[in-house]
This record gives sequence, C-alpha cells and structure tokens, in this order.
Amino acid sequence: MKKKLIFLDIDGTLTPAGSNTPPESAMRAVKRAQALGHKVFLCTGRNPAMLSPVLALGFDGAVAGAGGYVFAGEEVLFDCPMTAEQLETGMRLLRENGVFRTIEAKDATWGDEDLGEFLAQAGEGNSELVRWRKALAEQLNILPMREYDGRPVYKIVFMCKTASQLEPARQALEKDFNFVVQDVAAYQCLNGELINRRFDKGRGVRIVAEHFGLPLEDTIGFGDSMNDLEMIQTVGCSVCMDNGSPKLKEISDLVCPAVEDDGLYWGFEKLGLI
Repeated sequence: MKKKLIFLDIDGTLTPAGSNTPPESAMRAVKRAQALGHKVFLCTGRNPAMLSPVLALGFDGAVAGAGGYVFAGEEVLFDCPMTAEQLETGMRLLRENGVFRTIEAKDATWGDEDLGEFLAQAGEGNSELVRWRKALAEQLNILPMREYDGRPVYKIVFMCKTASQLEPARQALEKDFNFVVQDVAAYQCLNGELINRRFDKGRGVRIVAEHFGLPLEDTIGFGDSMNDLEMIQTVGCSVCMDNGSPKLKEISDLVCPAVEDDGLYWGFEKLGLI
C-alpha cells in the first residue's frame, strides 16, 4: 500500500467546533491509518498551545497557526511570527474601530475582555454573542489581553459587526496579510483572522511533503471551512465535511458525513486508508 500524508483540520472536521474531543470513531480511524504506515498531521488555525490537547492524542505533527508554525514530531520545519511593527499597527487600528481582538503566540493566546463594550450597539443577538465568546475563551484557555507579555505573535483573530470596521487595518496591512472573514450568521457578526501572506495551510502541506520526500499526489486533506481553502487546493485528494462550507464542498474531490456522524472514519474507509 502506498503511504500517504493525511492532513486534518480540527474544529468542525476532527472535532465539533471549539472542542478538544474527537468522536471515538475518528481516533480509531487515525490509529488504524498510522498502523498501516500513513502519517496523520493536524492542519489548523490553532496555535500549538490550543491544539496541544488534541496533538497529545497521538498525531505525527502539525501545520499550526494556519501555516505559520509547522513541525513533524519534535522537529520544527517552519516558524514565521509577525513583526512587532505589524502587530502594533494591526492591534491599534482594530481597537480604534471597535473590533474585538485575540492574539496568538506559539504557546499562549490572549483576548480582549470587554466584548460587551465593543458590541454595545450591536442590537439583537449581542448577549448571545457575549456568552458564545466567553464559552469559547474558557474552552480554549484564552488569557486576558492585559497579561500579554510581548512574546512573538503569529496571528490576530478579530470579531466585529460590519466589514467597514476592518477597513483602516485592511488598508494598512493587506499588502502583507490576507483578511480571512467568515460570517457567523447565528450571532450576526463577522469573525476572521489576519493571515500572513508568507504562509498558509497549503504551503504548510508542501513543507511537510517535502520533508518526507513525498509528492503532493500522495497527500490527503480534510476540512470544513474556507480557512481550509489553500489546503484543499494543494493536496492530491481533498475532502470536505458535510457540515462544512457549501463553497468548499463544490471544489473538494469528496464530501463525507458530518464530524458528529462518524464522517472522518467514513472518509478514511472510502479512500482506502484503513
């Protein structure tokens, strides 16, 4: 059997969004695939600290921080934080325009604490959004922004009500950063992240494939949202979860059942990985 490199997004693909616990069937599929000689990597927007509970389940490495930090086992293959100037500019312009911010270093995450203040004029759905954000912060161990200690940051995650709030930061930083914006319809807001144009999940896949000396045709990627786009476009075989983005489904080679419906196991079996 030809050995494959398998890349798994976490939230909405390997686990329900915001969770660290994959369905039992998903981990059974991963272990069986590894026993057959395949390598299974996490490929996620999470930084290493946020993905560590999942990594501890026995993966071979990760494309972390949306590609800004890539490692195989204990070996770091790529490491690209923001510059101090980029971070200062982005944080200032987002703050001045009422955007809620989270910043991610390699081993810690900090978030603004005053979401209610930022969304004071948000109207209907505001209280629900506050509860959702607080729950997410607790699950992912997000520290208060006041405790940020200056260590290198790889990504700024933002939340706001309108796209116009992002324009000043976009004008200043879009030459260096891709503004990946997703609509969170249930909470009437925009949620997204600034991704350095020097990396993405697809380039992370390439780095890992080169490290193992395997062609891209021997790579498989599972994802669910448009922040998986570059991975889906890069891998030899692309799979979107049924709970995923309609746009991503259209360009993927295969659509498998939702994460809670044993979709990952179904996909591994369908592709002959187990």
